[in-house]
Amino acid sequence: MPRLKKLNRPSGQRRALLRNLATAVLAEERITTTEAKAKAVQPIVEQLIELGKRGGLHARRQALAYILDEDVTTKLFEVIGPRYQERSGGYTRVLKLGPRRGDGAPMAILELV
Repeated sequence: MPRLKKLNRPSGQRRALLRNLATAVLAEERITTTEAKAKAVQPIVEQLIELGKRGGLHARRQALAYILDEDVTTKLFEVIGPRYQERSGGYTRVLKLGPRRGDGAPMAILELV
């Protein structure tokens, strides 16, 4: 996986957070989160989509090792991967929303293009 920002968490919590966010993006195709988290999970989602495009058993097992839900992995390989077969990158976009009302954290939408 790519070099990651620490997000002010211990490594185990950070890994769990990124796995949950990546699974949610692939399941829902659009999530609202903080800008820092969106930018941190974006390259991970891009790599998972590359695995979905490649197909094959080895790629599926690599994706299953990271994605928490088997149904999401199936969606990745049967729906999302073929959708981006002609595209060579840039499968996600981050749209900035502005500050969160409670604590002023900058919010963003991470979505599949």
